[in-house]
Amino acid sequence: QVQLVESGGGLVQAGGSLRLSCAASGRTFNIYTMGWFRQDPGKERKFVATISRSGGRIYYADSVKGRFTISRDNAKNTVYLQMNSLKPEDTAVYYCAAETSAIVTTEPTKYDYWGQGTQVTVSS
Repeated sequence: QVQLVESGGGLVQAGGSLRLSCAASGRTFNIYTMGWFRQDPGKERKFVATISRSGGRIYYADSVKGRFTISRDNAKNTVYLQMNSLKPEDTAVYYCAAETSAIVTTEPTKYDYWGQGTQVTVSS
């Protein structure tokens, strides 16, 4: 089993920045891809960014390209999401996810483990 714990969410004004972290524990050697997703109440969970184990493959949702940066530190079993130029429409609960099948995917159903989520609120 793998446990994921997110941190770094909060309230920020539009144009501001936040850095989310997700620390993995347990059978971390099984983790290949790590990703970030976000969800508004009553809506589907949406892809934000994903990164392969080596960091050589990275994908972003069009809505965050140029503003968000995903990175990972395998020695610390941690993935990060640097969010700059935040907009009110970025407000959501952000979830970290881990995948163990050696694929890099934007599809949330392909991920095996999920964190509990961290709230990001961007005020206008």
